[in-house]
Amino acid sequence: MSGVEGPLAAVPRTAARLPRPRRRTRFLTAGRRRALRRLAIAAPFVLPSLAGVTLFLLVPVVIVLLLSFAEWNFLQPPRWVGLANFVTMTTQHHVLQSLLTTGYYVLWNIPIQTAMALGMAVLLNRRLPALGFFRALYVMPFMSTPVAMAVVWGWMLNGQSGLVNHLLLGAGIVGPNWLGDTRTALPVVAMVSNWQYAGYNMLFFLAGMQTIPASLYEAAAIDGASALQRFVRITLPLLNHTLLFVLVTDVIGSFQIFDTVKVMTQGGPGSATDVINYQIYSTGFMNFDVGSASAMSLLLFAVILVVTVAQFRFFRSRATYEVL
Repeated sequence: MSGVEGPLAAVPRTAARLPRPRRRTRFLTAGRRRALRRLAIAAPFVLPSLAGVTLFLLVPVVIVLLLSFAEWNFLQPPRWVGLANFVTMTTQHHVLQSLLTTGYYVLWNIPIQTAMALGMAVLLNRRLPALGFFRALYVMPFMSTPVAMAVVWGWMLNGQSGLVNHLLLGAGIVGPNWLGDTRTALPVVAMVSNWQYAGYNMLFFLAGMQTIPASLYEAAAIDGASALQRFVRITLPLLNHTLLFVLVTDVIGSFQIFDTVKVMTQGGPGSATDVINYQIYSTGFMNFDVGSASAMSLLLFAVILVVTVAQFRFFRSRATYEVL
């Protein structure tokens, strides 16, 4: 009998052959070459910023995290102490007091600064003579450094020879010791921050208002809505995202206030302006307790994170509107 017998006899010879494995090419495909070429073009532009973020943001954060579990005074090698810095921090009254002072400053700063920025944006969101001049004028305080502004305002608000008290005395009013009184020191520091940053925030509100169609205001005016009603029912809802951005960035910056306090009051009088950032500076660079200062920095980060998440959840729960 010729041929192949058995179960394989009915199977074609071509079907019994196994497929040959494909050879891996040693060369990149055209798509990968294009991707590598784009990466090579973008790398010189991205690497400087990436290096700056890594060296001046990510690496310090990791160092602070490690130092919070150590004891170090700049002179001797760091010694691992575990959670001792955090335990000590919770038992120290001045840490809690500095957090409360910071919260008090935020309450003085954010509502007034936001109201000022909104008010200036409303005033400048119309056709007025020399409108560009006034816009630039309101933003000019932000262009100056906080230290320079603190020096100028510290001289003007000096209780003995300041310009403000000199003008009040000319009107027959004896001015207080603005920076030497525990009742006025922190509100004055907040006022300086309001004056400097309100114009900057005004730019965001003004940009948001200019995206709102004028037809919405015209329709509301025809229906008999007053200016206040148009602002509450149209402007504020459509500025929801802008308001979120401004509040989040302002709250973060207010919790991190340092330079104005350092120049104007040095945390005084007493502990009236001893905010948490100044307490971190004093603990780390004046008392040489780097571990405790790092632990307080992580505490500040946790507080800012909680407040920021709460802001996002609050604005997410509000109704948002989009104009198509």
